[in-house]
Parts: sequence; structure tokens; C-alpha cells
Amino acid sequence: MSTTLVIMAAGMGSRFGSGIKQLAEVGPSGEIIMDYSIYAAKEAGFDKVVFIIRRDLEEAFRLAIGNRIERYIPVSYVYQELTNIPEGYSVPDGRGKPWGTGHAILSCLGAINDPFLVINADDFYGKESFRVVHDYLASLPADSKGQFCMAGFVLGNTLSDNGKVTRGVCKVENGSLTEVEEMFDLRRDGDVVLGRSADGTPQTFTPDLPVSMNFWGFTPDFLPALESYFRDFLDTDAVADPLKSEFLLPSVVGSMIDRGDARVAVLPTSDRWFGVTYAEDKEIFMRCIRERIAAGEYPEATFR
Repeated sequence: MSTTLVIMAAGMGSRFGSGIKQLAEVGPSGEIIMDYSIYAAKEAGFDKVVFIIRRDLEEAFRLAIGNRIERYIPVSYVYQELTNIPEGYSVPDGRGKPWGTGHAILSCLGAINDPFLVINADDFYGKESFRVVHDYLASLPADSKGQFCMAGFVLGNTLSDNGKVTRGVCKVENGSLTEVEEMFDLRRDGDVVLGRSADGTPQTFTPDLPVSMNFWGFTPDFLPALESYFRDFLDTDAVADPLKSEFLLPSVVGSMIDRGDARVAVLPTSDRWFGVTYAEDKEIFMRCIRERIAAGEYPEATFR
């Protein structure tokens, strides 16, 4: 069965230092984080890549990565735009940006007909996570519906040494996801992880809890269902807060679970996650990737 890797890159920005962080060179041959994600996905068995980008950054994106990658694996593009909304709806006056990760994936409606994996452009996930999700998706019967999955990362493997982070802490029963709750200001404190819930209540966690890192596997029926959920969102949350409300992927998946529209298998992975939320994270990741290249996990030059 053919499978597709979808990379959310429409939010490309400059939260650390100068320049577009997703295009920061981190590998010994000028690789960016996406190079390593695509390499791991291709090795795991994914057949094609779809980039979700902004139209105004398309030229820079193609020059930085797309033109190189398409020599090794089929590549296509979809565009997340503020005006990409269902017929009968309009963009609220004063709204300046799209509606978040769920809205980004909705850009793929009509462009994907295979099971697909969704990842963030600026996150490094490791190789095991790609393999377990690919194998799950490839094993599903062709007519499967609502049989989704996610890589269940260990909380302690996703923290930053340079500041506080936000994570989706998961509740799992019999191998299936029952709830994802965003927790904020997470930081290691000895043998535990401290943070707070959305209402500000202090929380303490063990480092072995499963968390979601926006590493979701979906069957194709997710996309038309997503459009239906987006209509519901526009009728409710977007009306209550038209300028700032966001249609987020974990919230949609949680709603589908609650309504019995989906089952999400949580696939454990021991991979360590890396991101570049803080400027200092880049140096840590560069050391990490050099170690993995020395161990033979990745080539010295990737897609070069």
C-alpha cells in the first residue's frame, strides 16, 4: 500500500535568532532538519512527500529543499491560506493568519488518497517513530476508516535543557488514545517534570508518560471528516473568538475519539525528540546528529 509523508511547513518563521528556523543548516553537509525526517521516512517505506507551505515562501522553500528532495522521492505542494474555508463562510474582518494545524492538514483535501503521516517541519523525531507508523498504516486493509495512530514519545525524551515547553500529555487505555491534554511550562526538576495545566494549576509528572509530538498517522477518510469538523468549528469557536481561535489537530482528534468516529493506536517509541524552540537547542541538535552519523544511522551527506 502506498503511503505519504505530509510535512507542515506553513508556519515557517523566526522564533529563534534571525532567518527561517526550518531552513537553518544543522548537518555537516548543510542539511536542515527536514532532510533527516525525509531520509528516515523514505527508509521506513514512505513513497512520496507533500509539503504544506505558504505561497509567498514557495520559491525560497523550493530552493532550500524541494528541488533537492524531488530527485530522490516524488514531491508535491499544497498551500495553507487564510481564504481556504468551506463554501458559505467568510474570513472575519481583522483575521490575519490561518486557523492552525487542523486547518493546515485540510489543505491536503483532494491531494492525498493514501494513508499518510503528518509531522512538523522543524522537529527531529528519530528513525524508529517513522518505521512504527509506516508499518501500522501499511498493514491496514485498503478500505479502513477511522483507524488512526500516533507515535507515543516519552515525555522525558522531549524536554529542552534551555527552557520550558508545551506538550500534549496522553491518556492511553489498551493501547488506544483516550485523551490529549496540553500542559504548559514543562521542565525537568530532578526525577520529575513540573508544569501547569491550561487553567494555571501546578502539575507534576513522571518522565515516562506518553506525549503527542504532532506525529499522526491517518487513513484518507480523515480529510473529508476534518472538513466537517472545521465547519463545526467555524460555527462555534471561531464565532466566539474570530481573530484568535485555532483549529488544532490534537483537539480534532480528541473530538473524533469522544464521538466514536476514530480509534487512535498509540505506538510507543524510544526515540529522542529534538526541536529548535530556543537558539541553544540548535547546538545541542548539531552534536546529536554528528553522533548519529558516526554511529551509522544517517549518511554524512543527505540528499546532496
